[in-house]
Amino acid sequence: MNLDLLRIYLNDHLAGSMVGLELARRTQAENKDNSVGEYYRVFVPELAEDRATLIGVMAALGMKRDMVKQSVAWVGEKLGRLKLNGHLTSYSPLSRMVELEALCVGTEGRLSLWRTLRRLSRKDERLGRFDFTTLINRAEQQRRTLERLRQQAADGAFLEPGEGAVVRFTPSPSGRGG
Repeated sequence: MNLDLLRIYLNDHLAGSMVGLELARRTQAENKDNSVGEYYRVFVPELAEDRATLIGVMAALGMKRDMVKQSVAWVGEKLGRLKLNGHLTSYSPLSRMVELEALCVGTEGRLSLWRTLRRLSRKDERLGRFDFTTLINRAEQQRRTLERLRQQAADGAFLEPGEGAVVRFTPSPSGRGG
């Protein structure tokens, strides 16, 4: 196994996880009184758990974190807040949709990460203690929920009242937003 390339790959995902977690926390704060914020009460802790798992994977493999990548990702996330959203100083329906879209993309990346690590765990016993199948299943559920919320946010951003915009998230019976 090429551990040098794997270290780069895992550090890239670690940087992405920091960006995603920061974005999700900000989105949660901006949506605390609506359906998006309702889902994020579950989603944000799950993202934090995923980040901790990734750090654990890197530790199990004896890999160091790339602090330069972490710093660049942190600055990039802060700069990403400056995007134009149609409102000069406040949050807009477009902000919500774009943030959900970014988190959908990040979730696809996490799915790829967990699937790759599950395959590698067959070759490296140090990865055997991680339950990548459960992480994959959770990310697939998150992807479905985020996509549904993104579609609702797109309706809210682009459709005029009376054009069929429905922006209410209904949690699944499990209470986990699925």
